[in-house]
Order: sequence, then C-alpha cells, then structure tokens
Amino acid sequence: MKKEFIIVGVLACSLVSTTLFAQKKVAAETLQEVVVTATKFNLKKENTGKVIHKITQKELQQNAGKTVIEILNTIAGIDVKGVNSNPTEPRSINIRGGRSRQVLVLIDGVPVTDQAAINQEFDLRLIAVHQIESIEILKGASSTLYGSGAATAVINIILKKASKDSISGSFETSLGTNSTADSSGNRGTDINQNATISGTIGDFTFLSSFSLTGVDGMSSAKSTTDTEFEADSYYSKNGLLKLGYQINEKVSVETFLNFDAFEYDFDGGAFSDSEVNTGNQEQLRVGVKPSYTYTKGQLYLLAAVNSVKRGLNQFNSFSNTLDNYQFEGNSLFLDLVNKYEFSNQFQLIAGVNYQEHSNQSENPFGTIDKEVANFNTLDPYASLVYISKYGISANVGGRLNMHNVYGNQFVYDGNLAYSVVKDDNATVKLLTSYSTAFIAPSLYQLYDGYSGNIDLKPETNETFEVGVDARYKDWLSAGLVYFNRKEVNAIIYDNTTYTYGNSSSDANGIEIQTKVVPNSFLTVNASYTYIDRDVLEDFNDYIPANKLVAGIDVTPFKNAFFNFTYRNVGERTIFDRYGSFGTAGEDVLLEQYQVLDFMANYKVLEGSVTFFMAATNLLNEDYDDVFGYETRGRNFKVGLRLQF
Repeated sequence: MKKEFIIVGVLACSLVSTTLFAQKKVAAETLQEVVVTATKFNLKKENTGKVIHKITQKELQQNAGKTVIEILNTIAGIDVKGVNSNPTEPRSINIRGGRSRQVLVLIDGVPVTDQAAINQEFDLRLIAVHQIESIEILKGASSTLYGSGAATAVINIILKKASKDSISGSFETSLGTNSTADSSGNRGTDINQNATISGTIGDFTFLSSFSLTGVDGMSSAKSTTDTEFEADSYYSKNGLLKLGYQINEKVSVETFLNFDAFEYDFDGGAFSDSEVNTGNQEQLRVGVKPSYTYTKGQLYLLAAVNSVKRGLNQFNSFSNTLDNYQFEGNSLFLDLVNKYEFSNQFQLIAGVNYQEHSNQSENPFGTIDKEVANFNTLDPYASLVYISKYGISANVGGRLNMHNVYGNQFVYDGNLAYSVVKDDNATVKLLTSYSTAFIAPSLYQLYDGYSGNIDLKPETNETFEVGVDARYKDWLSAGLVYFNRKEVNAIIYDNTTYTYGNSSSDANGIEIQTKVVPNSFLTVNASYTYIDRDVLEDFNDYIPANKLVAGIDVTPFKNAFFNFTYRNVGERTIFDRYGSFGTAGEDVLLEQYQVLDFMANYKVLEGSVTFFMAATNLLNEDYDDVFGYETRGRNFKVGLRLQF
C-alpha cells in the first residue's frame, strides 16, 4: 500500500510540474438552481414541489478532506450513524426517521445496491469525493421514477464530466491524524492521495481518476478497562474511467467503468476486541448511455451491471475457529427513458425499467445459491410535468412494478409548487407533495436458510409534505417543511420466530433551513430537524429527535476561505433486546453531544494551487456515536491540491 501511494504521487507530480504554471483560461461560473433528480432531466428547482438539496462542486471543494458521508451528515433531515467512528466501521444513513435501507443511492442515475447484504444497503465508503461533481438529495418517497428503495430519499451522486480543454488534471494529497478524545502518545494517521486527468479531443471526451486512502491508529471497539485495544486499519483504492463520443449533433454515447475496493480490520463487537478479524469489499460497475436528442425532446438508454463482493474472516468463540464468509451480489440495470415536450408548459417523461439481481453467499452455517436467490422486475412508468406562466408548477406520475417473486405493486406521486411572490427583490414559493414508495424484500430476507421468509410482502411508504421556501434579495433565504411518513408492512426481524416478517410504523417531523449573507465576506447558515416516530423495538435506534447544524463561512480576503460547523445531536436510544447492556427489552440511552469543526483553504497562482486544512471535533468531545465503539476525538488534517 505504501508503494502505491508513492507511485501515484510521483506520477501525478511529474505530470503537474510540466503544465502547472501554463496560462490557464478561467471560464465564468453561472450559478443556476437546476436539478436532475426531480424528473431525470434538467429542471429548475423552482418548478418542483419536492424538497431537493444540492451540494455543488464549490461546496465539495470547500469541504476538502472530508468523506461523502461526513458531508451528507450536515444536511437537514439526515443523520449518519457512525459518522465519527473508526473508518473500519460501517455507516447507516437515516433520513427523516427512516432506516438506511429506505434510502436509494444513485451514481449518475444508476441505482447501486449490495444484493448480498441483509438490507441491500450500498456502502458509501466505496465512493471517493474527488470523483464527484455534485450531489442531489431528493426527499420523500420517489419510487415512481426510481423504483424499489426510494422511500425516504434518493441520493443522486453525479460524477465529474470531462474537461472541455484538450487536457486538464488535478492532484491532491493530504495527511491527518486518527485518534480518540482520550488517546495518548500515538495519534494514528489518515493519508489520502488522488489524481485525475480529463479532456476533449474533437468529438471524443475522456476522464480517468485514481485514489488511495490509508487510515490507522485507532481501535474500532471501546475498551472498558485501562488496557488499550489493538488499532484497526482501513485501506481503500478507487478508480474511475469515463469515455464519451459525440457521433453527430443529435446522437452521443457515454461509457463508464468504476472499480472501488477496501480492506479493513474489525473487532468482535461492542466493547470486544479482536486481533484476527479482517474484511474486504470491492465493487465493479460498467455501463453505457447512448442518447438521442430531437426537436421536441430526448431519448436515452442507461445500461449498467454492478457486482459487489465481500469477504470476512471472523473468529468464532464457540468453535475456537477463524470462520470465512463470502458474499457476492450482482445486478443488471436497463432504463429506457424519453422526455417529450408538448410545449413550454407540458413535458411527459415516460420509460420502462428492467432489473435482474442475484445473491451468492457462503459461510460456515449454510449457502445461499444464486440459482435460487434471484429475482427480476419489469416496470413501465410515466410522469407529467406542467409549468405555467403564472408561477404554478405541477407533476404527477405512476409506476407499475412487476416482480417475479411477489407480484405487482403500483406506486404514484404528485407535487405542486406555487410562487406567491417572484420578483428581483424577493421570492416566496409554497410547495406540497404526496408520494408512495415500495421496498422489495432483499434476497437474503427471502432465501436465507435460517431466517428467510419467501412470503414476505414488500414494504410500502406514504409521504406527505408541505412547506415554504423564501428569499429576500441576495442576503436571506429560508425554508420550512413538515413531513409525515407511514410505513406499511415494514420488514423486521421477528425474535419470536427468528425469521423476517412485516410490521408497521409512522414518523413525522419538520425541517428548517436558513441562510444569511450580510456582506460579501460572511455567510451564516443553520438547519434544524425534529423527528417524532413510533417507538417499536429497534425501529428508532440511533435516530435523534432533535438535531441542529450551524455554520459560518468567512472569506476575509481574496482566495481565502474559513468555515466553522457546529452540530448538536440530541439523545438517542438503542433497543437492548437480550439484556446485553442492561435490562432485556428496554432501551439504552445515549446522551446528547455537540461537535465543532473548522476548515480553511487558500488558493494561489490563479487557483492552480490550493492549500487546505481541517480540525474536527475541536472541543475534543468524548461521546458515544455507536454504543460500545470508539469515537474520533480532536483530529487534524492538512493537504494540497494542484490543478492544471
């Protein structure tokens, strides 16, 4: 791994040194509130009644040194379980009181899942930030356009496109610490290097990037004695290749290949160390997107295959053996979509989606055979968009999911936006939506020889939203949204039958966002989320009722940027089913905590060189992010980014 870091650094620095100080043409950046995820095509944010948050490329660069998960954790309505744990530990994204399996992750519009996982959750540790152009978070049920899993939100990760220059590139390196609040002596290391090359030659475009990350020095599990647990390490590599060709004015083709992998050590569980447990995971995605643009619209086919392989070596204290587990999930995704514009006011988006999924798992307790554990779906869908001249926008749609195991499922949605005020000084938009979603049972939940249940019903979700967005000139913006979610046939693990079953649960809450720009060098933003959901065993595990995030951006002089971000996360609970940490059948309470982070960057040589640094958990707060596991304390990171 160290050799790989050195090789990437030497190659990238050699390339940069030949062109870094060349004359560079800087194009003016036009800030437009345009999103893709609402309709699968470009749409002004003001013309949708759905709640959408967009993380721009500028914001990603300002958060240099952070992971995708850390950046998402600052968005209203989102709370990530384990965000401050050792990188070896998995994360879970909870949105609006839902669970991670109710969030659908897209990469350039393609759903990514782990079909060999219990809940099909995609591991966002597989994504490198430097590959990303922007991120869109579409709140609420969205199965009409995106199918199974889009219950509480869709996170659409949009990767970078090739530069319009004949060749351009970047190289970034950073070095940081990795330690707990009470660490003494060794503070551990957090090293990252990445390089990107892209360009356009005639009608041909290309982009290639590669990154390496290595983190060590901190145990995953927490020790309850004076004896320190062994440090658990994490190493990852990410590669991306995108090629495109503009055949003529109407026809173009894009292709992509992603390979991401990491290996790690892990402990025996809460408060339990292990010196032998290891794991590895890799993802391979390959796809193609031919597009045809005509006078009244656009037609494209998005085709992709995705393979996720995971391996575990885990100590078995009962047999005193090191057991091996192997998991492989494979997916095929085909989405044929057409947008037809009847006029400037009416658009029809229609498509048909086909998917195949399989699970091959082998462990000491049994095997899940992909010849049995597989399913396919065929979904026709349509969505009608209306944009009036009088500030009213509406969108209605429906989807028929035809599943070869559990039959048919129809979902639908509708949203409405009305610009009450819209002029140069102020805008006020009212929005509301009602949408339904479904989540197909995972292959594990259906076919596992011990806990599987072939009679499981798909989980359905209903979401109602109502809110207001307002802006006054360029210095004040604010938003308020109320949401109500109902989960029917929610998939749970039944501890009486030791199999998966169905239950129901509800959640509601509010999201408040504000942004104040009193002058050219100061921006203040804040968000607050309140969630009230049913207490039903582990349905509300690690979900705080209250969460506040506030930030101050300061640009004291040209090319300099400073940020303070404050997070206050309310009390959380975990259901102690077996009495492992207290009384069986009762909740364990995790206290409220607060974290203050600092970031800074400074650009020189017309932006070609950027120096950045970050200090996380400045107050060195010692708290429980995940019960029984360590939490990162005060840590520092410094880095350098070169662009040419």
